[in-house]
Amino acid sequence: MAQLPTAVLGILIIVLAVSLAVAGTALVHNRVPVKLRESHTVPLGLINGGLNGMFGIIVGLTAFLVLGEYSDAQQALQSEAGDVEEIYRLAEPLPEPKREQIQGLAASYARVVVDEEWALMREDMTSPRAAALSEELRRSIQEGYRTSTGAEQDFLGEELDVMDELDEAREARLLAVHQRLPAILWIALAVLAIATIGFSSLVGMENRRLHLLTVGVLATGITLVLFTIAILDRPFSTDFRVQPQPFELLLHEIEGNRGR
Repeated sequence: MAQLPTAVLGILIIVLAVSLAVAGTALVHNRVPVKLRESHTVPLGLINGGLNGMFGIIVGLTAFLVLGEYSDAQQALQSEAGDVEEIYRLAEPLPEPKREQIQGLAASYARVVVDEEWALMREDMTSPRAAALSEELRRSIQEGYRTSTGAEQDFLGEELDVMDELDEAREARLLAVHQRLPAILWIALAVLAIATIGFSSLVGMENRRLHLLTVGVLATGITLVLFTIAILDRPFSTDFRVQPQPFELLLHEIEGNRGR
């Protein structure tokens, strides 16, 4: 199942949920007389209205949280790539071999993030090699700062400041890899979703086909919303994950500059 494309997995989950909801509604029609269900329409309507309200509130809160997490992941990625680009640029005035060393490490870090770490993040893992290159880049800048003077030391001091920002952005990205919604929210969403569909199945609707269609559409909408929330809760783990374009653009620019 984990190897299925995200869209196919979503369709299968929706089909399964709708099938269960429709089968349950059909069972209610077979076992519970219409007149009995009609006699309880008012209390069932009150309960269902309350459940719908609570479900809407929880969904709204959850959507707000996951959209914030997804946006934060994108922002962290853009900041991280921007910091690597700034480190590369600030190394331009430095003398050799320090310039080549810093720029080489910055380019290597970006390359490893794109080629190695991005695939690992889909499995909720990170690249030890990327972490090692980040540490090596910091050590190279620190060593240069200690042994330099004047304008060269000023440039390296700026690079150290940017390196601090790079570490913060990387930590934010890696946090997004592992951060998930609290389990209690998923429990609340699941319970309210099942209850909402369940009470809708008990409505005293005489037309069997219309009732099955209504419950099927409701189950489709609820399942689609929950699946979308699950996708956004994993910003680096699905086919709709955040893409590494900022790093790819940076590497394209670096390779273009070296080719001149």
